Amino acid sequence: MATTEILTAERILEATEEVLRRHGPVKATVVDVARALGVSHGSVYRHFRTKAALREAVTKRWLDRTSDRLSDIVAQDRDPEARLRDWLAALFTAKRRKAGDDPELFATYMVLVGESGEAVGEHISILAGQLTTIVRAGLDSGAFAAADPAATALALFHATDRFHDPCHAREWEQPGIEDEFESVVDLVLRGLRA
Repeated sequence: MATTEILTAERILEATEEVLRRHGPVKATVVDVARALGVSHGSVYRHFRTKAALREAVTKRWLDRTSDRLSDIVAQDRDPEARLRDWLAALFTAKRRKAGDDPELFATYMVLVGESGEAVGEHISILAGQLTTIVRAGLDSGAFAAADPAATALALFHATDRFHDPCHAREWEQPGIEDEFESVVDLVLRGLRA
């Protein structure tokens, strides 16, 4: 990258992701990121005060890509059951893609997620909030029966854990996993119906 470009947090995060892909989380340093950008490491520290803050921001950015995609489904004005099914499928697809398309970077992010101070908790909170919105729409339309939309959303999130928690990533490519996913979604939807 040319040093004449304005150094932004987004440029630093993009470069950090590339450095992590190349060197892994153990060997990647702020100096490596600065070198990739053609700037001093002090310039990187002006945007991110510590290496930990930079790694947290990269982790948040990675997790936000998933929740941002899902927010489009949440915002749709259509049948809540179809939206819920699509949201769960999109979450599963996004997580599978992250694990399968770039396994080195996925492994790196698994290390970063383990270090993450707040990014993972915020991500789960956002996802639970999205689910709550869909469940509430189902309650309002009479399609779903549930006493507490937020508690129901959290239960849905936990019930489908096998299809989005990265600790299950190895299982996501096994034969029959799509059928298993559909069976679980069918089960939870039957349980939600009014």
